[in-house]
Amino acid sequence: MKTATLATRRWWYIMPIVFITYSLAYLDRANYGFAAASGMAEDLMITPGLSSLLGALFFLGYFFFQVPGAIYAQKHSVKKLIFVSLILWGGLATLTGVVSNAYWLIVIRFMLGVVEAAVMPAMLVYLCHWFTRAERSRANTFLILGNPVTMLWMSVVSGYLVQHFSWRWMFIIEGLPAVLWAFIWWRLADDRPAQAKWLNDQEKQDLESALAAEQVGIKAVKNYAEAFRSPKVIILALQFFCWSIGVYGFVLWLPSILKAGAQMDMIEAGWLSSLPYLAAVLGMLAVSWGSDKLQKRKRFVWPPLLIASIAFYGSYALGAEHFWWSYTLLVIAGACMYAPYGPFFAIVPEILPANVAGGAMALINSMGALGSFGGSYLVGYLNSSTGSPGASYLLMSGALLLSVVLTIFLKPGASDRVVAKAAATPRVPAHS
Repeated sequence: MKTATLATRRWWYIMPIVFITYSLAYLDRANYGFAAASGMAEDLMITPGLSSLLGALFFLGYFFFQVPGAIYAQKHSVKKLIFVSLILWGGLATLTGVVSNAYWLIVIRFMLGVVEAAVMPAMLVYLCHWFTRAERSRANTFLILGNPVTMLWMSVVSGYLVQHFSWRWMFIIEGLPAVLWAFIWWRLADDRPAQAKWLNDQEKQDLESALAAEQVGIKAVKNYAEAFRSPKVIILALQFFCWSIGVYGFVLWLPSILKAGAQMDMIEAGWLSSLPYLAAVLGMLAVSWGSDKLQKRKRFVWPPLLIASIAFYGSYALGAEHFWWSYTLLVIAGACMYAPYGPFFAIVPEILPANVAGGAMALINSMGALGSFGGSYLVGYLNSSTGSPGASYLLMSGALLLSVVLTIFLKPGASDRVVAKAAATPRVPAHS
């Protein structure tokens, strides 16, 4: 049938493109943790407090430019925005490897956040142009899989690069692929189905009709200001703020925690850092499949986050003398923090119309960036000031527990129930 062919073609054509693009963005923001654990501070005379600030500065730039980037993507072109962003963030990441002092590093880390700010919301807008509600949790998950999959291989590769070359060569080698990929992205990406040469006219019409039909049951929202005042958007933004404290405290400082906890070299720390992300990939795939199957988003978000919160508390309770038990709980925490991303970002397009959904997702993601700034700074600060990760585990556990409570408080409204009913209704033959 046409629908099966269309669905298969979209998945196989679009998802590798968005996956690679987001993977490269994540690579160039997360490898800082390996440099911080491998001599960069000594080379650039960076104090522990400044090191924590540098790790977090990316997210400050990321916070301020999320919404403008998403609005441009929604009103103009995701394709153009990502093309320019790829070149700029790849260049900035490469420049990180040649800086001579901490002041230039401050500028580059902040600007890297500014340039990458548009990537996540722009990609979420892009997927809304190509995938229906029943597919969206899985589509979001394949996009965000770029995060843990990148951490999986980057943890190993960065460990080897740092050990055999230096932290400078790690930044240079890992920054260049984004610049090269920009030109491949420009050749392959299409903003909307109508522009795709790889779809026939009937397939384009069927997809556009299905996407337009989904907007019928959603209450109209005049502008971004009205969308941003929505109680549901505010709750989701606060929830993502707390969630991101846990995620990025974990991502940026895991190599340092492992290296200090077991007195290992960077190659060993790299291999151990990769395992939580392998577990995260499996968790994300399972949760997104269940979320799209049942069309119940909330119940696939808060339980994994609760498990992650308990796992961090368990790592705190065990202490440094039980390293391998504590490490096992960190693997569980990492997997469970990542698992709900797909269903979480599928919520917003189901409660807001297309004209404001992109901006709302950017607002929520920008609050996540603020939480990421807080998490990466506070975890780095607590680790250096206390000499152990115990206080950090408590911080991440508490933040995730608060995100669980906020998710439970998110109540479906009338428009949400209309959406859920529409999703459960059998589709017409052209789209089934």
